[in-house]
Amino acid sequence: MLIDSHCHLNYPGLVQDVPGVLARARAAGVSGFLGISTRRNEWDAVIAQADAEPDIWATVGIHPHEADLHPDTDAATLVDATAHPRVIGIGETGLDYFYDKSDRDRQRASFRAHILAARATGLPLIVHTRDAEADTLALLCEPGEGVLTGVIHCFTASQAFAEQALALGFYISLSGIVTFKNAQDLQATAATIPADRLLVETDAPFLAPVPMRGKTCEPAFVAHTARFVAGLRGEGVEALAASTSANFHRLFAKAAA
Repeated sequence: MLIDSHCHLNYPGLVQDVPGVLARARAAGVSGFLGISTRRNEWDAVIAQADAEPDIWATVGIHPHEADLHPDTDAATLVDATAHPRVIGIGETGLDYFYDKSDRDRQRASFRAHILAARATGLPLIVHTRDAEADTLALLCEPGEGVLTGVIHCFTASQAFAEQALALGFYISLSGIVTFKNAQDLQATAATIPADRLLVETDAPFLAPVPMRGKTCEPAFVAHTARFVAGLRGEGVEALAASTSANFHRLFAKAAA
């Protein structure tokens, strides 16, 4: 069974038919879903979805695109929100210098707050990084109290960045992008990620994998990504499903609580 380690079930395209979305995913062999928050006003909705289904979990966080709109979301606010038993991670957070939808100083300040909260709670950090490898690594490497771990979600960065993130104890999550024809560098990197540090995701409703390009992405489609990645790595999809699910539960240990 597979776990979709990053999806947005509260977003348009999925929220209108959550029962159908979940039924199709379960029929495709998906046994767990991590619902990701990107802004403060959706935390309650994402947590409510997790409360309603035993195989959905939630995170709390502010996407770097939203950093300008959330200057008051500090580490203490994030820590308080993690008290809910279905909240098992902190994010989606990070740095996005490609779109630059928020001031870079604000992005960095928000990312630091999430890192502090992750260290304080011991919960994994869900990291978004685009065209910001050096600053992302610099912030993750800043000294602090408490263990810091997490996942680089929807990984599209360089092989060198993957190696550095792995050295910091982070996991690497692959989305449907890895199936795209122009993703040869990413495909080469995907083949080298240690089996015990790999996750798969959809980022639904975005980034539908081949052969579903052009459709609204659903958690069921993680099966296509898993099959493709297994082929890259020369292993069976059942083995990859088992290892990535075990990795998810090792990283997000609170999911078993």
